[in-house]
Amino acid sequence: MSRWLVTGASGMLATELLSRLKAAGEPVLALRKDELDLRDTSAVHHLVSACRPDIVVNCAAWTAVDDAETREDEALAVNGHGVRALAEACGRLGARMIHPSTDYVFDGSGVDPYREDARPCPVNAYGRTKLAGERAVLEVLPETGYVVRTAWLYGAAGKSFVGTIAGLERTRPVLDVVDDQIGPPTWAGDLAAGLVEMGRTGPPPGIYHATGAGQTSWYGFAREIFTLLGADPDRINPVPAKEFARPASRPAYSVLGHERWDRAGLPPMRDWREALRESDVLVNC
Repeated sequence: MSRWLVTGASGMLATELLSRLKAAGEPVLALRKDELDLRDTSAVHHLVSACRPDIVVNCAAWTAVDDAETREDEALAVNGHGVRALAEACGRLGARMIHPSTDYVFDGSGVDPYREDARPCPVNAYGRTKLAGERAVLEVLPETGYVVRTAWLYGAAGKSFVGTIAGLERTRPVLDVVDDQIGPPTWAGDLAAGLVEMGRTGPPPGIYHATGAGQTSWYGFAREIFTLLGADPDRINPVPAKEFARPASRPAYSVLGHERWDRAGLPPMRDWREALRESDVLVNC
């Protein structure tokens, strides 16, 4: 049985991951941001050395996409330099490291699902800092490092698109939702289950993609949420992304291919509609 260490323990993905690890009886130590700040590299090395984990899953990240446009150095301190320190600490112990990343490392100009070996080209500061973290893991841990990109993640813990839309359904008669950005909604519970299996089986190191199967627009996603809530989806209007001016550009196309994930025999990611129906997210909204 492996010893697990999960950083960013109060976040959406970590919450689901910890639930599954504990249910499986896996020994796990969970560290919140106030217990381990990746910007404090000396603390990173000290704590990882003291904990002596076999597997580290780094769920800690700067995720404020728009704020990163004016605070890129701060975002990079967490998503880039902090990740490198964590990878170095893992390297000293011989621990494996699983590092969740994002579709935002791509520019979104594609029309076919991005392969794991597709060339990254981020269009915003957040994507650049996450790419720096990916490269740190792959450089420092070429034999024991895993980068797992996902997209359009939602869950019961923390803020997500599903919770936001469910809340707006109760308070607004009509909603405008973007219909020209395409991606794969991904339930954090399904991703967490896949990460547990990755840690247990130890497939070849490198880059993997793990998202819900299929694709839709934010508008299509919102309509499905309304339908499951028993609300009229025609209360939602499709609008172009340019109607919502935001500091950071978003990829127009965020669909990721899962070839390496499938070849490794990891659990297939379900169709996004099935996952949304069976998740507990809407129940808790």
